[in-house]
Amino acid sequence: MISGMGLIALAGQPNCGKSTLFNLLTGASQHVANYPGVTVEKKTGWYTHNSKRLEVVDLPGTYSLTSYSPEEKVARNFLVSETPTAVINVADASNLKRNLYLTLQLLEMEAPVIMMLNMMDVAERRGIGINIKELEHQLGIKVIPASMKTGEGKDNLRQVLDNLNGHEVLQSRTRIDYGRLEPFLRDIENRVKDIKEISGRYSPRWLAVKLFENDMEVISIAGKFIHQPEEFLGYIKGLREKASVESGGPPEHMISFQRYRAADTIIRLVQGSKHGVKKTLSDRIDNIVCHRFLGPVILVGVIYLLYYLSIVQGYNLTNYTWPFLAKFRSLTESILPSSGFIEIPLITSFVLWFVDSINALLNYIPIFFILFGLIAILEDSGYMPRMAFIFDKLFHRYGLHGQSTLPMVLGGIYVGGCAVPAIMSCRGIPDERSRLATILIIPMLNCLAKIPLYILLINIYFAAHKGLAMFFISTISLLIVLPVARLLTATVLRKKETAPFIMEMPPYHMPTIRGVLGLAVERVWLFIRKIITIVAAVAVVLFVLLQYPGLDDERKDDYENQKKDAIARFNNQISGSPFSEKLGDENLMSLVIFSENYKSAKMMAKGKDANRKANEKFEKRNPEFFKIVSPDKESDGEKVNKALKNLIKTRKGILREIRKEKINNSYLGRIGKAIEPVTCFAGFNRNVNIALLSSFAAKESSVATLGALYEQEEEGESLEERMAKGEEGFTSLHALAVMLFMVLYPPCIATTIMVKVQTGSVKWMLFSLVYPMVLGLAAATLVYSGGSALGLNGLEAMFAFYGLALCVTIVLGLVNTKSKHI
Repeated sequence: MISGMGLIALAGQPNCGKSTLFNLLTGASQHVANYPGVTVEKKTGWYTHNSKRLEVVDLPGTYSLTSYSPEEKVARNFLVSETPTAVINVADASNLKRNLYLTLQLLEMEAPVIMMLNMMDVAERRGIGINIKELEHQLGIKVIPASMKTGEGKDNLRQVLDNLNGHEVLQSRTRIDYGRLEPFLRDIENRVKDIKEISGRYSPRWLAVKLFENDMEVISIAGKFIHQPEEFLGYIKGLREKASVESGGPPEHMISFQRYRAADTIIRLVQGSKHGVKKTLSDRIDNIVCHRFLGPVILVGVIYLLYYLSIVQGYNLTNYTWPFLAKFRSLTESILPSSGFIEIPLITSFVLWFVDSINALLNYIPIFFILFGLIAILEDSGYMPRMAFIFDKLFHRYGLHGQSTLPMVLGGIYVGGCAVPAIMSCRGIPDERSRLATILIIPMLNCLAKIPLYILLINIYFAAHKGLAMFFISTISLLIVLPVARLLTATVLRKKETAPFIMEMPPYHMPTIRGVLGLAVERVWLFIRKIITIVAAVAVVLFVLLQYPGLDDERKDDYENQKKDAIARFNNQISGSPFSEKLGDENLMSLVIFSENYKSAKMMAKGKDANRKANEKFEKRNPEFFKIVSPDKESDGEKVNKALKNLIKTRKGILREIRKEKINNSYLGRIGKAIEPVTCFAGFNRNVNIALLSSFAAKESSVATLGALYEQEEEGESLEERMAKGEEGFTSLHALAVMLFMVLYPPCIATTIMVKVQTGSVKWMLFSLVYPMVLGLAAATLVYSGGSALGLNGLEAMFAFYGLALCVTIVLGLVNTKSKHI
């Protein structure tokens, strides 16, 4: 607690201006983290006025204080456990009746509430008049009219907060009349008052209401303090059953109805219409944006723009950021122990592996910054709820939520998404069951990292039908994830809490530059801090799995002999030239590195001027070496240059062989060989197993590993040519099975860690790894073994599987799903 002033909490429904007030009060003195154990953001700031300093906490936006969503739980638990000095309830004056539902629950908790009645300017434009004095009288609390966009009301609030020094906020005596339920509530309240351990901590009236609502969180609290909880809770259960019979429905429905009724009563007393409520600009826009036919068309356009700007243009920006990361890698390599002809020091291998792992994630930052900025615009403008509204009818048939739309778009409903930001954006889904289902299916969408393998296999085995094959692989994931989501919510997630789908259409707002940039920076920093540190630790584990146990002494001796033979041939070829005496063992490796660096520089040089500068740079660096790598025709340098090219080619071949043998002999390679008896039914051999296992770190690794396994025998030979030649028994049916397995492949390391971060559970992280692998192996086995038994080729099996997936999706979508909508 700071300077004896206490703690100020900001509470309010989404889109009421609470975050704007928080920014106005705290400025740059903010800290953003997550509440322990949940994915809800915790914003804390500090406010100083007249030499007084107090702490301000921006609670998650929530419509009520039940225990449905993580936001509701966090806000309620904070108010109960932290006992703030004052709770500033930010309410939307243009939609006061809806906001009063939360206000009445705050008062019922006996929280010290001050109402900040925001958006008075919007209410004025709509012709809504509010009697502030009467509202204060009805609620029994201080009400401050305000407009946070213009700063109106901020000084008044600061004056009220200054007056808090040494004085508590007077608690309202407003009490909701629950009608027929009052006798039952009074009975419970009296029993709770007799329990000192609990009545001293919580409001007895609030506890009675929550217990009667069958609130599981409050029931758990009560169970900790009551000596015979089974008897007490059994008594309450009996009262609930009796009340259900008398009122004709569950008590919680009656309680909710009475709260709305109380809010309606207050509105009729305090709110009036000056000239009749006007149709606002937001209403007129919604006539188009939420139109039955135009709405989905506009939504598709918004989704495409979001995808194009963040994924496509974001990846284009990496062309500018990646050189900086590459330079960092080069700088790191320059200070590490130098590699020999075939000897690469362990510390060099490890550090470069570590840097490459981190760089792979840092390269996403431009994409994420654009992405989070665009999401902030959608949120601040008020369009995000419209997206959820349009898609909800379709998605809820599969156990998903309207707010699953954005995560699925980011994950790659068509092609080119990324699961990491997609899972990060799931935090806004209020329904726990739908949120978990969305998190668990996102890795099966088409992230960009899977595309290289698809293209490789399609170019080899579906060359005559590339367009058709790409359409199949681009859309089959959606036909898989929707049925999977339906099955998950009906089985392993069926006991998870669901929330009533409260769809609010807040007025449109013009996003602020500060708000958009601030949110983008906050979320990018969370990504860097939470993901990179953990990935760094996991990279060490993968390094060990791919490097050890390494080669035995016999194989090392064999490669050492190959090295000596290569160097001897080189020395023999340049014998008699002026350079032969200068190129001893000490200078030979320096020449090899010089030659490779020169070749890279020439490839990067664009135009004659750039080529000239590259030549001048390397000639200045080492004139003797330059005469070899860029020799005059029919000179001694040209003879040495040819021999050097042969030596470098031989060296690369030896290194490739060492890499290949290390992979095969590594722990990961041995696992690939061990599981071959199982994966053979899906058409996978050891090489495919190793490639798929290595892609657990990153999906791109599958193609990189195949590139190491299928060595280049001729200059310029493509991987497609090498794989086709190295796997003569492979067919289009094998390729289809591999592609389907990759569609359902378990998430990469970064995504796996994000699953852990967003679910807060190791159990769900492990489940996200296991069930896609089982599902993917089953699908690949069905295609390969089933297709082989029926005599189908890859294209025929593709049509058959697509038809089957489409039928399953339609059938499961027609099964009735119960969900509550408000």
